[in-house]
Amino acid sequence: MDRAVNLIAEAVFAVVAGGGDDAMTTYSSRGPTRSSWTDASGVKHYDNLVKPDLVAPGNRLIFAEADSNLIVTKNPQLDAGVDDHTCRRMMYLSGTSMATPVVAGAAALMLQANPKLTPNMVKMILMYTAQPLAGANMFEQGAGELNVEGAVRLARLVRTDLPSPTALGAPLLTTAALPAPRTTVAGQTFTWSQGIITNYSYATGTDLITKYQKVYDLGSLLSDGVLVSNGVLVSNGVLVSNGVLVSNGVLVSNGNAMGDGPPFCSSGILMSDGILLGDGYVMSDGGKTVSDGVLVCNGVLVSNSTMSMSIMVKGDDTAYMLEAVNGAARR
Repeated sequence: MDRAVNLIAEAVFAVVAGGGDDAMTTYSSRGPTRSSWTDASGVKHYDNLVKPDLVAPGNRLIFAEADSNLIVTKNPQLDAGVDDHTCRRMMYLSGTSMATPVVAGAAALMLQANPKLTPNMVKMILMYTAQPLAGANMFEQGAGELNVEGAVRLARLVRTDLPSPTALGAPLLTTAALPAPRTTVAGQTFTWSQGIITNYSYATGTDLITKYQKVYDLGSLLSDGVLVSNGVLVSNGVLVSNGVLVSNGVLVSNGNAMGDGPPFCSSGILMSDGILLGDGYVMSDGGKTVSDGVLVCNGVLVSNSTMSMSIMVKGDDTAYMLEAVNGAARR
């Protein structure tokens, strides 16, 4: 369970002041992954897996502040001024460490609503109910933004009496009627992504939530249901039912939608056989370049470790990340 949650929370987003829109932070980690292995000829092979699975809040969040906190001692502006009592102080902090507990909390609520969920079911539901963010592609947001309401609502509908082992295609929900694939929060309604991220592509289809998939078993990875045959990504038929549609290797094309929701991807990215624009460099949207652990985004250079502490302390305070206070924007 911890592994699934940590993978999910790799990227973070923040709220844009004034408009109530969500956007990706400049420092959020983009895909694909750049782990590699070197063959006998000395050639390096990158794994190029799609990342992240989804995104969660992580910019300038307010969390509990430990007594005599060293970061706050050196950066007193991080104290949120919530309470002067030693045991009730709060502080601002940014980064993946802030996003991870948000997703972990959502997973805990899901398991409280339905203790019979397997880790892969939790991961699938979190992605299936996520909110796609406008202007961000899969390498930036994965399936979209964490949606706790939709995830818990769908978790409640999953059967708690599934036999062990469960056959592929067995009814997964307690009701024949599909849940409405949308969520309304504070008067704003958005459509779920209705799909999941796999190793090199994505999969959609209501069978993901109406029929039991063997990849939901314990000891499996959610991406195991996707095979590569002659360069084409196809569903297994054994681990994933035939009602699940797996993309053909083109991740992004002219703003196609994932399920019935809003455009899930922006244009300009081609994934084929796990290689992006050669074996060493990735170009996304013409403005972000990733190569061997170095991220250039919106004029901000982030290397492996040089800016990690700065990000935690300052967060993202670029022009489109202003903090909304009583309807006005401030830094």
